[in-house]
Formats: sequence, structure tokens, C-alpha cells
Amino acid sequence: MKTFFTLIAYPMKKVFTAIALLVCMFANAQEVSIIPQPTNLKVNEGSFSISAKTTLQIKSAGQQKAANFLNKYLQEFYGFQLKVTVGVGSKNAISLVNTNGNAPKGTYTLESTSNGVAIKGANEEGVFYGVQSLIQLLPIQKSSSLSIPAVSIQDQPRFVYRGMHLDEGRHFFGMDFVKKYIDFIAMYKLNTFHWHLTEDQGWRIEIKKYPKLTTVGGFRNANIIGRYPGKGSNNTRYGGFYTQAQIKEIVKYATDRFVTIIPEIEMPGHASAAIAAYPELSCFPNESTPAIPTMHSAATLEALKKPGTKIVQETWGVFDDVFVPSDNTFTFLQNVLDEVMALFPSTYIHIGGDECPKESWKRSEFCQKLIKEKGLKDEHGLQSYFIGRIEKYLNSKGRQIIGWDEILEGGLAPNATVMSWRGEKGGIEAAKEKHTVIMTPGGWMYFDHQQNKKEDSVTIGGYTTIQKVYSYEPLPKEMDPADHKYVLGAQANVWTEYMNNTAKAEYMVFPRMSALSEVLWTSKENKSWPSFEKKLLHEFKRYDNFKINYSKAYFNPENN
Repeated sequence: MKTFFTLIAYPMKKVFTAIALLVCMFANAQEVSIIPQPTNLKVNEGSFSISAKTTLQIKSAGQQKAANFLNKYLQEFYGFQLKVTVGVGSKNAISLVNTNGNAPKGTYTLESTSNGVAIKGANEEGVFYGVQSLIQLLPIQKSSSLSIPAVSIQDQPRFVYRGMHLDEGRHFFGMDFVKKYIDFIAMYKLNTFHWHLTEDQGWRIEIKKYPKLTTVGGFRNANIIGRYPGKGSNNTRYGGFYTQAQIKEIVKYATDRFVTIIPEIEMPGHASAAIAAYPELSCFPNESTPAIPTMHSAATLEALKKPGTKIVQETWGVFDDVFVPSDNTFTFLQNVLDEVMALFPSTYIHIGGDECPKESWKRSEFCQKLIKEKGLKDEHGLQSYFIGRIEKYLNSKGRQIIGWDEILEGGLAPNATVMSWRGEKGGIEAAKEKHTVIMTPGGWMYFDHQQNKKEDSVTIGGYTTIQKVYSYEPLPKEMDPADHKYVLGAQANVWTEYMNNTAKAEYMVFPRMSALSEVLWTSKENKSWPSFEKKLLHEFKRYDNFKINYSKAYFNPENN
């Protein structure tokens, strides 16, 4: 807890907010703080105490996931679980019920009285979100009897797509952290985990038909030191990947928390790891990866003395060696996608499509001939052809593609969904063409940007405070209101060039994820920065309880 002497260094508005909240917290253990803010929340007289004698009642097996999650939470943080029974109605109980109504997916009500708690969801997902709100009503202090205030909540999400992204191509975090990350997503009633699994710097998913994708593409010889272009190489081999068994376990873990995982298999650019494993996927398989003595490791520089050597990239950036659009490449990608689809049940498969340099295609005799044969205008048209061919294949398997907004270049594939990251222009353009859109503009939604004007660790740059995240409106004023229906929602992206450990990743995500949740869940008229700000100190205490490494940038007067 911050002392008053620490607080006097902060802006006066934040001092008063902090003091007021602390006074409330000491004066009233029943303080209600729920993020994201519910549609309607009324605090009533009285309270209910949850103890080991309280029963957890479910109406049918459909509520078992929510019941299991609540019991796991109670065990981990308070040291007891509740007995689960089938059938609802008795006192001193928490009841979970599906109403199976026609309300939007995720809708729920929560009623707590002196007799117990009743959570009713329009579906299983709604019941689960009601449990998330119940958890936020619990006191942070560990106790054998947990008193919660009497409240009436009616709630539903604003957007159907509420996403968080994680790049594991640049840095690999492992199963424990990914599961923890999914818990973070569920905690804030977000529902999509965009998992970036392939990159120039690493291929992270086992593909049994092509084992070298992980044995070769899953590891690089070193990392650069410091911010790009770096101060040299650390000369330490680095990497890792997920087996298909591990992927299945993670997918089930997410499904149990009503989080959909959308895998990203990057194409046609950002393909160096795949090309290092299978050089025939390159436009120029006999050309070595260009050596950069100031950045590449000693092992790589030695290997590159042999002509035709391809390496997994050790540096950041965009690279000219991209997939050649040959039948062999498409067969390879279709085989890869077959294994990916068998692991991930999501409707969407993300195929990247961003930052694909055209230099190799321009000087490739094969590519130039293909452009003429297909009647394409130029290399941008060739990229559209590439994306369109992949889309047709995925559509034939009952799936749909998502791509970054570069897939608009050369003409958009017929059924594609666009992620607008280079500002909002791509999203506006795609919606105008009646394509569904996910807004993820860098200025608001890139959580690799620094939160302090002066960070004490290396970041990619940019400057995005929690206040700026909270201010984001996914329906741009420049967009025709008639096109709003094509905006599915928004997503924050976590690119990990400068996040080489899980503590740094958490620091970059929190507390900004809390602001994102209200952007995507809470109705526009219910959003209020002053109200949200009052909840932040309570949220910071929850982070301490969860042992989350979060940024304290909110308290820094330089960030106003």
C-alpha cells in the first residue's frame, strides 16, 4: 500500500482518488468494484457469507465448468471448496442456472441476498461470466467466511469479439504461462485468445508431417542484445515449441473458460523459420540468408559460410525471404493447416498477411511468370492471389480466415475478416466493402508500447497509457453508422520482441487489460473514466493477491 508521503508526489487528482478509495476500503469491506462495469448494478442492504458449509448448486451439467472454476478459485485463494449438488432452491447456497433465453451470448444476472446467491445465464457462457463477477465481490483478505454485499446485477457484453493476442514467435513462454494468460482473459470477460505461433524467429507448433518445422525452425542460435539493431549477439541458443498433445491440453483449458483460441500461421511473409527448415519454400532456395556480423551469432556467421544456408532469424524486423507462391508451397501450407485445424476448433484461422516484402517476388522469374499467367496487376495482386487461394482451401474445410489489413492490398479475399492495425483506415475500408472487422489500431491497442514516458526496461517504443486504452472507441466516427454492424469488436496485441520473460509480459499487459475489458464489454453510455479510476486501486490489490507483475505507471506524474 502506498503511504501518504509517497502519494504527495503524485498528481493531486490521483492523490484524492487514492485517498478516497483507501478510506472506503477501510470503512467498508463491502466495497463493490467490478471490472468490466456491468450494464446495471444496484447495491442493496445486507450481505451474504460464503463458507465451507455453503453449497454450490447447479441445475444441470451445463453449469459444471463455471462451478469447477469457482471451486478452483476458492481453493487456491481461500483454502476451501464448496460441495456441488444438482438442484437449486435451498438457502446458504450459490445457484447456477441456464435460462436458455434469446439474449446476447454471455448475458447473465446475479442476485445476492442474505440467503444466498443466484446466477442465471442466458447460456453456459453467461453463467461463467456471472461467476467472474461473483469472484470480484469476494474480499481480498483470506478468511474461512467470505462476506459479499447484497447486489442485483443485470449484464451483457457490447461486442461479440473481445480479444487478447500473444506473440510466441519472438519469445517462447511455455504452457504454464499460456494457461495463466487464458485465466487473465477469462477474468475480464474477454473471449478470444489470438495465439501467434509462427514467425521469422521461431515456429512454435508441432506439425507431424514436417518435423523440421520445430526441430530446426523452433530454435535460433542467439538473440540480439538491446534494442534493434542491437549491441551484438548473446551467442546463446534459444527456442521451444508446443507438442500437439500440449496444444490439445491448452485448447481444452481455454474451452473450459469459454475462451476461443485463434491460431495464427503467418504467410506469405514472416516465414524465415519455415524456410530455414524447408528451403524449397523460398523463391531462392540456393541463396543464403544475408549475414549481419554486428547482430548475428558466431555460430550463425560460421554456418553462413556454406552457400545456400538458411537460418532462423536472430534479429527483429522484416525480411525479404518470403514464401514462393508455388504449388509445392500451397501443398505444404494446406498440409500444415490440416493439422492446425485438427487441433483448433475455432471458426477462424489467422493467416497473417502483413509485412510481406515484394522484392523476392519482383526478381523471381517464376513469380513474374505467374503474375502474367494469372492476369495479375503486380506483386500486390500476387499477394491477393496467395491469400485468396488459402482462403478457398480453408472455406472448403468450413473455416474462415482473418488477416492483418495488408490483405486489402490487391483486392480482398471474398470471405475474409480484417484486423485493422495500421490505424483504423483498413477497418473502415473493409466494413465499407461489407467485410467483418476487428479493430486493433496500434495507437490504442498495442500493449508492447511503453506505459511510462521513461521506461526502465527496453520496449519497442510508442506510448500508450491506461487512460488512452480506456478512451478507445471501436466504432470510429469516420465510419458510416450503417457499417457499424460489421465491426465484431477489438483486440489488444502483445508483440514480444522486448519481452523475454513472463514477468515482463505481465508488466506490459497490466493494468491495460482492465481498461480493454470495459472498452469491449461495457456499453458506451456506462463507460466512465472517473468511475473506472476509482476501481483501480482495488484492482491493484487483486493483482498483488494474484502475484501479477503490473506496471505502476498510473501513479507517475510524468504520464499525465
